Amino acid sequence: MSSIYFDNRVVLTLDAGGTNFVFNAMQGGKTLIEPIKKDANGDNLELCLQTMLDGFKEVKQQLGAEPVAISFAFPGPADYPNGIIGDLGNLPAFRGGVALGPMLEHHFNIPVFIQNDGDLYAYGEALGGLLPEINEQLEAQNNPKRYKNLIGLTLGTGFGAGLVHNDILIGGDNSIAAEVWNISNSVSPERNAEEGVSTRAIINVYNELSGNTEALMPKDIFDIASGNKEGNKEAAITAFSTFGKHIGDAVANLVNLFDGLVVIGGGLTGASQFYMPAVMEVLKGQFGNGQDRLVQKVYCLDNADEKEAFLNTQTHQIEVPFTNQKVNYSPEQKVAVATSKLDASEAIAIGAYAYALSQLSN
Repeated sequence: MSSIYFDNRVVLTLDAGGTNFVFNAMQGGKTLIEPIKKDANGDNLELCLQTMLDGFKEVKQQLGAEPVAISFAFPGPADYPNGIIGDLGNLPAFRGGVALGPMLEHHFNIPVFIQNDGDLYAYGEALGGLLPEINEQLEAQNNPKRYKNLIGLTLGTGFGAGLVHNDILIGGDNSIAAEVWNISNSVSPERNAEEGVSTRAIINVYNELSGNTEALMPKDIFDIASGNKEGNKEAAITAFSTFGKHIGDAVANLVNLFDGLVVIGGGLTGASQFYMPAVMEVLKGQFGNGQDRLVQKVYCLDNADEKEAFLNTQTHQIEVPFTNQKVNYSPEQKVAVATSKLDASEAIAIGAYAYALSQLSN
């Protein structure tokens, strides 16, 4: 278990979305209070900043111990090391650059750490989610394999990602590593990945195939695909399958580069039954010339049989040349994809807490 679960320091946290701000505090990797949710007011800078001050003050008033830091996520690229938020599409009030970190440090007199929401999501899953869970299960199976790399993906209004290696968050030289939303897209080469992996992508495909002109959300299209709502069921299923093909294409590129477990979270994971088969079809598929998309063999941990096969590694002994010794050899290289068991906000909060503690220790 990660050391964050044995740490008594208190950190104020925030999940900052384009619509809502969710405030909390963490100690020992666990939240301390009921989340405090406030409207983001992302189009009014003064009101948005005052909302942040008020939210953190309310959390602090409910605590029995003084916090050592503030740590939270923001949706999009920014100058995170210096706490400066720049041009974000879903929080237009911040355009031009706002020194948010220094402002909060001035008011609360404690260090402030801000990171990308996709990065902190991945960090939370690496320290308190899929990665330790799978390694514990491998240990229980007496399987010597341990995983150190994690790719975390978030599905929602946009397409986010984060990379973690050996409990270290990989941010890149400009704090914009893993900007998966803007990678190339072989399913629709004229567009970036996010145009195929977002809520609008599902809506657009459904509307195009069905001729629908009503205002629908992905939940409506999910209900149509499930047979619980009137509509074009075939178009709804195809919309999610197309969504899955785009995810699979992006995941294949990430796995080929980074070689780690993949966990998928966010607001659209509830529909995984309709898109995960297409994800796995791409990952287990081939290029036009017959070359496999992945060097590794990939498993879906949402499937009980595939999970069992993933956890059990077949080994055999081979001779060490010019000696009388033998060593165990497992020729199969494995990676896996899973839907998160954590709510995205929970994983982000764990990541924010862990990130603050890691920075305080540096």
